[in-house]
Amino acid sequence: MTITSDTEAAARTEGRSAIAAHNLTPNQIVELLDKYIIGQKDAKKSVAIALRNRLRRQHVGDDLREEIMPNNIIMIGPTGVGKTEIARRLAKLAKAPFVKVEASKFTEVGYVGRDVESMIRDLVDQSVAMVRSEKSEEVKEKAALLVEERLLDILLPPAPPSRSHEDQDDDLDENRNAMAPADENDISQEVNRRSREKMLERLRKGKLEDRQIEMDTASENPGGMMQIFGPLGQMEEIGSIMQDLMSGLPRKRKKRRVTIAEARRILEQEEVQKLIDMDAVVKDAINKVEQSGIVFIDEIDKIAAPSTGSGGGKGPDVSREGVQRDLLPIVEGSNVATKYGIVKTDHVLFIASGAFHVSKPSDLIPELQGRFPIRVELKSLTEEDFYKILTQPKNALIKQYKALISTEGVDLDFTDGAILEIARIAAKVNESVENIGARRLHTIMTNLLEELMFNIPESVTEEKVVIDEAMVQDKLSAVSSDRDLSQYIL
Repeated sequence: MTITSDTEAAARTEGRSAIAAHNLTPNQIVELLDKYIIGQKDAKKSVAIALRNRLRRQHVGDDLREEIMPNNIIMIGPTGVGKTEIARRLAKLAKAPFVKVEASKFTEVGYVGRDVESMIRDLVDQSVAMVRSEKSEEVKEKAALLVEERLLDILLPPAPPSRSHEDQDDDLDENRNAMAPADENDISQEVNRRSREKMLERLRKGKLEDRQIEMDTASENPGGMMQIFGPLGQMEEIGSIMQDLMSGLPRKRKKRRVTIAEARRILEQEEVQKLIDMDAVVKDAINKVEQSGIVFIDEIDKIAAPSTGSGGGKGPDVSREGVQRDLLPIVEGSNVATKYGIVKTDHVLFIASGAFHVSKPSDLIPELQGRFPIRVELKSLTEEDFYKILTQPKNALIKQYKALISTEGVDLDFTDGAILEIARIAAKVNESVENIGARRLHTIMTNLLEELMFNIPESVTEEKVVIDEAMVQDKLSAVSSDRDLSQYIL
């Protein structure tokens, strides 16, 4: 069986996730991840296989497809090494619904905090928004034509229709001269039609965008804003449901004076909403969640009770194991009630991560450990990695700062020696103070460029500013060499 077969893919369109459209091989997935994330080959390889397996599963026979469960992954490594970024980029590649949650925000039922099922409800909300956006793009052209008609009706209302032939015949019996007004009416209609054509041409050329018109607009919050406050996590769900109920009520309309450009935007939103079939959107969104949804659970080590050391034994955080037990059925596969309907989590991919400084993955309850069979250790970043992070990715930090400064008409340039020195200082501070991974580069770059960014554009008149190794050493060496200072500043 060839996975890349177009005929087979077309035959299995029903119930497919967005991944099938991309059809990326594991090597291609890793290459795309390499454009944004430096190193961590093992982690990239694991997530690439997991993503490809979801596509492979779609081509398995119906009798076995439902039996193939995703291999959930647990990433182990210090903060700032790329755990979250790998999961986020993976979801973008797959065009799959993605949600990131903090395990430490959840508590066992009966304690103050979020209910674990809320992560699936959040995932469904993301999926509905994603599908609605896709459908909006599909009907955008049709909506634009309808908006033009509505704008024309406001600018130049159509002429009243001429009388019917029956009415004209009745009038002729009474007065033979009644045809003259009818001719005048036809002429008026023809003039109105030509005027509307000219107005439409001007509209399309953008010559009327600043013109003010008066139109009816719907109020933003029908019935006022409703907020529900309470100590339990379930209160937020009640508040969300109440807000949806309120949004279903007829909206008050009021007259406003707006420009044509703003009116076009308002009317386009209204027309797009009318053209979209929300029942179809919800159906597609739930299918996306069930077949290709990705949940990233960060800080899972915070709910693992350490069995040894100072944090071992029973402590005040009695709900930690309870959270794990609440999480277990979601990861195993269960039916979760959402405001859009029941969602099955059997084939949702769960990626967990944690630093595991105090606890170990083996401190998780055995049942939960079994649901994360793939374990990947992410390595701490080296000086060489920092250099690559600063220069190679599409969204490299140096490229970001250059783009920011260029908006002020100043060309910012870094010598190779300066970049090497920044990387060396980042690695040194991470070793001596606290290893926060690539996030250390943000702190160092901010301190390095703080004075320059403050003085632009008033005091800096040069068109080009070069950051060299000497400048980096002058700004940062004293701070990085003093451990007490670097703890607070870097």
